[in-house]
Amino acid sequence: MSVIHNPVLRGFNPDASMLRVGDDYYIATSTFEWFPGVQIHHSRDLVNWRVISRPLNTASLLDLRGVPSSGGIWAPALTYCDGIFYLMITTVMGRRGVFKDLHNYLLTASDIAGPWTEPLYLNSSGFDPFLFHDDDGRKWLLNMQWDFRKGRNRFAGVIMQQFSPEEGALVGPVRTIATGTSIGVTEGPFLFKRNGWYYLLLAEGGTGWNHAATLARSRTIEGPYEYDLEYPLMTTVDVPDHPLQKAGHGAVVETQNGEWYLSFICARSLPGRRLSPLGRETGLVPVEWTEDGWLRLAGGGKAPMLIVDAPNLPPCPFPEQPATDHFDDRELNVQYFTLRVPASEDWLSLTERPGYLRLRGRESMFSWFRQSMVGRRLAHFRCEAETCVEFEPEHFNQMAGLTLYYDESDHFYLRVSHDEEAGKHIALTTTRLGQYDEPEGAVVPAEGWTRCYLKVSVDYEQVQFYCSPDGADWQAVGPVLDLGQLSDEYEGKLGFTGTFIGLCAQDLSGTMKHADFDYFKYAGRDS
Repeated sequence: MSVIHNPVLRGFNPDASMLRVGDDYYIATSTFEWFPGVQIHHSRDLVNWRVISRPLNTASLLDLRGVPSSGGIWAPALTYCDGIFYLMITTVMGRRGVFKDLHNYLLTASDIAGPWTEPLYLNSSGFDPFLFHDDDGRKWLLNMQWDFRKGRNRFAGVIMQQFSPEEGALVGPVRTIATGTSIGVTEGPFLFKRNGWYYLLLAEGGTGWNHAATLARSRTIEGPYEYDLEYPLMTTVDVPDHPLQKAGHGAVVETQNGEWYLSFICARSLPGRRLSPLGRETGLVPVEWTEDGWLRLAGGGKAPMLIVDAPNLPPCPFPEQPATDHFDDRELNVQYFTLRVPASEDWLSLTERPGYLRLRGRESMFSWFRQSMVGRRLAHFRCEAETCVEFEPEHFNQMAGLTLYYDESDHFYLRVSHDEEAGKHIALTTTRLGQYDEPEGAVVPAEGWTRCYLKVSVDYEQVQFYCSPDGADWQAVGPVLDLGQLSDEYEGKLGFTGTFIGLCAQDLSGTMKHADFDYFKYAGRDS
């Protein structure tokens, strides 16, 4: 019998919304400030997954310029009814202090691969929207209610309002249907119906170490909802050494054979440290119904297992992505994202020099607007990434290279540049909690290097950058750095994303000097 190895979606794939349509399974995950918005993954066996759609893929569908880090697209919710896929999204435009400037939209498509409709605005009362399709044909929007007022519970409960497809708007009264359990911080509603009961699966405890999933039910959609007396359904709060921490925020599906599975988000920590630089990932576990109509994790307990039984479905593997991308295609591979803005010909080209990724330098690594960066998720605690760049900078305002990037406040950057003293050179720069630094001695002369080979090696928390003139003779650049810095939790940081490995270029003089990257190689090793 085949098994599921958790996490099934590795490296920064949070807020999993799972759906089955016929023999096909889909999971939508959050993308925050990275573009395109929303990743939809596809499987036929719950073991093997691939990205099948990234719905918010044009500037007209999604404008993230100026959106703060860990803002942007939060917690998509994917549903299906009468041949139509429905996708709810929250776009968070601001998250400063007690306020959340956010907007909830609905997109639809007859094919999961798209095209998707223009986002339809519905409300701004809170995040984590979910659209429920009832048996009587009515549709209901659920979302958590945000309350910024002093002395109030910020997570003020789950509210519900009817959605009219004919009017393209919410109609009727707004009802509060759930305020959560004693765990608190109630969000992430997922509503489904079984045997005459409306079941409301909730995320509680916040997305950190206290995260949990709880279940409530009611005979009517408006409630009142009663909570499972043995709540939560899932959590790792009592097992701090468990390999899958922060477990919660779930959705359930029933297989064609009557088996039930729960998707959830989790995080893997660095050994001995409460830091998770890979971000929040997605896992799957089987669940079972009790005689009195409540869900339990198969095998007992409340913590998800690393390895669980897969459903009784025919295996359906997908071709693996090659380790090295030679940039021979006319469009970026699906593994890549850009930062806040779409990949457009004014700053990125795969055709001007076939076989190369050409990036035109724009704003700095601190910008929330016009960065020229292409990145992929860090998905392993042990890996190497390598590239080769051809770049002839003329002064210190022109840079290009390889980065490990959490956000503008925390990243490492090995870049090719030029100055009046060192000439063309390769140097390591670091930014920690917003403070830029150039480690002493982390400069390698590169005059006469037509091609600059750049590499980073990650071995759990240890990060070491290298450079070479020929791709064979490698030289370490700078000190060993701490991968733990690139975590949601680092020094009290309140972020929600994960580490990306990126190729980027800057030209702070405004002349958009270009850099040509010959290939990008990522080789991860499971421990």
